[in-house]
Amino acid sequence: MDELAKQAIGVLHRNDRGTWTRPSPRLYPHQWSWDAAFVAMGWAQLDPLRGIAELWSLFKAQWSTGMVPQIVFDLNVGRGAYEPGPNTWGTALHAPPGTATSGICQPPVHAIALGRIREVAAARSAALLHEVDDAIVDLYPRLARWHRWLHEVRDPEGTGLVTILHPWESGLDNSPRWDRPMSAIDPGPCDHDLPRPDLTYVRQADERPTDGEYRRYRFLVDQLVAVDHDQEKAMAEHPFRVADVFFSAILAAADEVLADLAPVAGRPGDAAPHRASAASTRAALDAAWDPELRACLDQDRITGRAIRADTIGGFAPLIAGCSIDRAAVLVDRLLGPTYAGADGLAWPLPLTTATTDPRFDRRGYWRGPQWPPITWLLWWSLQRLGHRRTAEHLRSTAIDQLREVGCTEYVEPYSGDALGSPAQSWTAAVALDWLGTTT
Repeated sequence: MDELAKQAIGVLHRNDRGTWTRPSPRLYPHQWSWDAAFVAMGWAQLDPLRGIAELWSLFKAQWSTGMVPQIVFDLNVGRGAYEPGPNTWGTALHAPPGTATSGICQPPVHAIALGRIREVAAARSAALLHEVDDAIVDLYPRLARWHRWLHEVRDPEGTGLVTILHPWESGLDNSPRWDRPMSAIDPGPCDHDLPRPDLTYVRQADERPTDGEYRRYRFLVDQLVAVDHDQEKAMAEHPFRVADVFFSAILAAADEVLADLAPVAGRPGDAAPHRASAASTRAALDAAWDPELRACLDQDRITGRAIRADTIGGFAPLIAGCSIDRAAVLVDRLLGPTYAGADGLAWPLPLTTATTDPRFDRRGYWRGPQWPPITWLLWWSLQRLGHRRTAEHLRSTAIDQLREVGCTEYVEPYSGDALGSPAQSWTAAVALDWLGTTT
């Protein structure tokens, strides 16, 4: 067996909790939403039905509103192992009985994962495909409610872009994309140190957000708790409200996949509305295009201004599915000297922040390093757009990187050092998906 595959399988099995998978042994001991989607695709290479179980485990914690929470807490994990823990969020009256969750969400990769699981099953056997299709019949309504919540609750004016209420909802928690809106937030005096168990699980503190950033993160959580997670109030008054182009692009791609799954679920009439939603998002991304930066920019809902930051978020149109001309511009940038083509990189893979952005930090959390799941999203998107040679370059280079550094959380792009948590489940998952992919 391939050595990388063997290592990745070992990571998934060690982090396996029966029907769900913790992202890492210590730093992330609960179930995270978009991690679970990637993890499901990794399990699918071993057993598609185990991949289905991963998604089901997450969606059992879906709120009655349709929201899929960012974290489903494992109540067997000791207090203080991860902060903020379940008691901080004040979600007991919102989460389904028997579950404990956070009160925010993460990017909706889940339909993409389900479509990928179906592809794997179809390549294995008709009997396995039949079992997966039976599961899709039951999962589809939950996915449809999740997407509807995002479109209606987080985009009530129908702009085509989803508003996030916390940087953690973006998945790219500490990106320079959020520096400007976060700098306007005054968390007030802090008369005690916030618990930071995360700092005990990494090699150096510069691999994680600063204490000041964490105070603002916790302040935003407190503000959501103060309105009892009332989305209408939060959308009107919350101190952090940003139309996230990368999150919205993932939703557009997921809407397209959900349209493909609708007939499988016995809902063929749902396909057209899903595709219309995706088209609306693509139009909104076109409107958010900055021709000078040649990137798509997030929009601050409070100030009404675009947030000028040169980060991986700017490549949102590639994820959503854009025109041939726009894709050509973005592929050129992606492979160019400020991203994957930067001089001195250990591996020519996408950076999370452009080298020319003044906030680029080669070791900083989401501020420069290379993240395998982000590379996977770009690879998958480029394949769909017909850029197969570029997609294969990303896949083969990413595999080379992982053979060297292992299934780490993220990678310092110049030294090639493994950063963050080791034995990261979603990294193992995308490794298995890439190794199982024929192009």
